[in-house]
Amino acid sequence: MIRGIYAIVILDLKRAWLDRARVISGLIQPLLYLFVLGAGFGASSTVANYQGYIFAGVLALNLLFTSTFAAITIVFDRQIGFFKAVLVAPLPRSALAMGKIFAGGIQAFAQALLVLPFAPLVKVSLTWGTSIELLLAMFLCSLAFSAMGVAVAARFTSTTVFPIVSNALLLPMFFLSGALYPLNKAPVWIRNLAYADPVAYGVDLMRGSIMQGSTAKPFALWPWASPVWSPWLSVLALVAFILLLAGMAVRVFNRGEDDSSLGATEFRWRR
Repeated sequence: MIRGIYAIVILDLKRAWLDRARVISGLIQPLLYLFVLGAGFGASSTVANYQGYIFAGVLALNLLFTSTFAAITIVFDRQIGFFKAVLVAPLPRSALAMGKIFAGGIQAFAQALLVLPFAPLVKVSLTWGTSIELLLAMFLCSLAFSAMGVAVAARFTSTTVFPIVSNALLLPMFFLSGALYPLNKAPVWIRNLAYADPVAYGVDLMRGSIMQGSTAKPFALWPWASPVWSPWLSVLALVAFILLLAGMAVRVFNRGEDDSSLGATEFRWRR
C-alpha cells in the first residue's frame, strides 16, 4: 500500500513539475489579496496592520485553491481513460485516495512556501519555534483541503464543470472562514456556519501561530483577534475532515466507473 501511495504521489508531482507556469500564476492571486486588497481595505479599516492580520487568510487561500485544483488530474485521467487502468491495478482504493490527497497537499504546501518570504513586508515576524508551528499547521491544512478536492473531483468527468462547481464551494468557505475579518466580531449566523467550515479551523490555527510568535508591535492591538478555538480543537477538526473526506473518495472509487453508481442520474455531476 505504501508503495502504491508513493507511486501516485510521484506521478502527480512530476506532472506538476512539468506545468511550471501554474506555479507562477498561482502566486499572483494571494499576492493580490495581500498587497492590493489588503492595502485598500487597510486604508479604511481601524485594524492596525490589516495586511499582517490577513496574512494567515492569504496562506489559507493559496493552500485551498492549489490543493483543490490539483485534484483535477482525476477528472483529466477519466477523460483520457487512464483512470480505468489505475482502478484495475492491484492497489487498494484507499491507497489511491491517500496518494491523491498527499500529492495535492504537497503541491499546495510548496506553493504556499513561496508566500512566506513576503511576510516581513507586512510586518509579520516569527520566531523559529512558531515558524515550525506555522509550517505544521500549513501542511495539515493542505492535506484537509486536498482531501476535499479529491472527494469532489471523484464525482466528475468534465474538466469544464469541475472548476465551476469547485469555485461555487470554495469561495463561500473562504469568505465564511474569517480569513479577511475576525470571527469574534462577525454576526452569530456566520460564526455558526464557521463551525462546519474546515477552512475556518485552518485559518484560526495558522493565525494563532502567527500572533503567538510575532514580534511586531501592532499584533498587541488585536485582543479581539485571539483564536476562536484552541489549537488542539482545530487540529482534531482538520484530522476529522481529512478522514471523512478520504472515506467519501474511497467510497466513490470502490464503485468503479459505473455512471449509475456514481449518482450521475440523480445529481448530474458527471455531465
